[in-house]
Amino acid sequence: MALVFSDELWDRWRLPALGLAAVAIIVVPWLTLRKLSEENLDAMRWVTHTQDVGVAVYQLQADVRDVESAALTMSKGIDAPGLRERMGQARHIPQRLERLAELTRDNPSQLVRIGRIQALLERRMALAHQLARAAPGDDQRELVQDLTTRYPIRGLIEALQASEEQLLQQRSAVFAQQQRQGELVSWTALVVQLLLLGLVLWLLHRQIAHRASAERATLRASARAASVLHTVREPIVLLDRELKVQLHNPAFAELYGLDDADADGHALDTLGAGAWSDTAVRQRLMDVLLRGRELWDYEHEQRTDDDQVRTMLINARRMPLPDKDDEVVLMTVSDVTVQRAVQQRVEELNRQLEGKVEQVSEVNRELEAFSYSVSHDLRAPLRHVAGFSEKLGRHLGEEADEKSKHYLDVISNSARRMAALIDDLLVYSRLGRAAMRLQAVDMQSLVADTRAMLDANLQSEAEQTGVSRRVEWKIAALPILVSDDNMMRQLWLNLLGNALKYSANASPARIEVDYQRQPDGSHLFSVRDNGAGFDMAYAGKLFGVFQRLHKASDYPGTGIGLASVRRVLTRHGGRIWAESEVDKGATFHFLLPSALDALNQGPAA
Repeated sequence: MALVFSDELWDRWRLPALGLAAVAIIVVPWLTLRKLSEENLDAMRWVTHTQDVGVAVYQLQADVRDVESAALTMSKGIDAPGLRERMGQARHIPQRLERLAELTRDNPSQLVRIGRIQALLERRMALAHQLARAAPGDDQRELVQDLTTRYPIRGLIEALQASEEQLLQQRSAVFAQQQRQGELVSWTALVVQLLLLGLVLWLLHRQIAHRASAERATLRASARAASVLHTVREPIVLLDRELKVQLHNPAFAELYGLDDADADGHALDTLGAGAWSDTAVRQRLMDVLLRGRELWDYEHEQRTDDDQVRTMLINARRMPLPDKDDEVVLMTVSDVTVQRAVQQRVEELNRQLEGKVEQVSEVNRELEAFSYSVSHDLRAPLRHVAGFSEKLGRHLGEEADEKSKHYLDVISNSARRMAALIDDLLVYSRLGRAAMRLQAVDMQSLVADTRAMLDANLQSEAEQTGVSRRVEWKIAALPILVSDDNMMRQLWLNLLGNALKYSANASPARIEVDYQRQPDGSHLFSVRDNGAGFDMAYAGKLFGVFQRLHKASDYPGTGIGLASVRRVLTRHGGRIWAESEVDKGATFHFLLPSALDALNQGPAA
């Protein structure tokens, strides 16, 4: 009797109990979390408010610094649009102060500080404008002193920032505490929900236990198939023998603008606004179905639901249905429009590149023609000038007076200098446009060959003039690098030739060549002499074309040698710089990247 009463009681109160459980599971936690969320938002707004005050103070300081630095610069006589624009930042300062006052209207002490800052800034800005208008010749020391010391605002700014930082810490602590409370309530609500949900499930289990096993098995099988089909982002469709849609995934429906409820059962050629009306495609699909042929990576252009012409890659194969004695076509569609567009763009860029290469080749041919003209057409007149000046000197013989001999010497020397200048220009041009022939180059051998050639020149000059020079060479062990042999030979000839030339007045002349491997693998070379040196104030002109720091009468040359050195190093990915003192010699350093290392090679012995 008690059991019957319990069953009747359960049947009577089952629905109300389930309703109350649902309310407890959903409504109560939602109301609690909503209240905590509002409190969290309020705390977060206060934190953001404090941070906004800090940003406003920073912007105010930046505007003040801009105005005062611009005023100091303009007081020196410098007037530029950028400085006037920075002076114009003064008009934003009242707005910044109003913004600060608005942000701190709930804090009387901060408003007092802002008022004092405003008063001081008005005076500082007046001094800044007065200083900007001052003439460079006026005595500006008093204005500058007043601007920097008379109206200090740093203490007020720091006090304001310290107060806001304290508020930020307090509000951040409140916000963190509320977050912890929210997390606690969330976890508590979750536990309660799980308990209530378990109770509801246990109650429902009494009613559906006899059907659960069969339904679970069916649902699991359906869920697995549906999950796989709906998760794949590649469009998939099943077609029957009449090429009607039996099953498709959301990606297929999205691509062709279909409604999931209406697409199944429709013929393929009626979908996608005629995207599948191509007879060739339908014939290939029928071949797959009837003959068992597989369709692999078949490209087909279609206009999809977004009215865009796309290139589709179609794959299809025949497969049997598990629930009936029939076969269908499983077709996948891949959008390769972007890949094809990229491929076409690459082909177009290749064609453009070929055109640019042809243009560069034409320019190189023109440069070669110009070089030929300079080499032959300009040298011939110079040879005539030099030759006829010598003939004229021999023709006049003893009858020529000193002035005539001087004129003939000037003509001859100028012609030789012009010929040397043309030769150096041609070398400089070739260094910039000639193709690099990279090979393993022994720097030790290059330096030794260059030294031998320079020593031979010195001996020849000594035999002609009767004056010999003493030169002391100190050459470190140098590596083997992958580079252009001719370019590197020109580099060493120019650097060592300059060292020898500018140490002509030193006795003895000392020339050192040093090498160091850097930690990053790069190669640092140095060429040092004890010659005339130069003023480092003019070091920026050192590597320019036709730039000379000494008189041509003291040290002959064309001013192209160091420019050629820099061009060689630039083409090899390196760089060069110099250090010097007047009458104490000079040191030229150049750096080559580690990419030029020769395999299994170190410094030469």
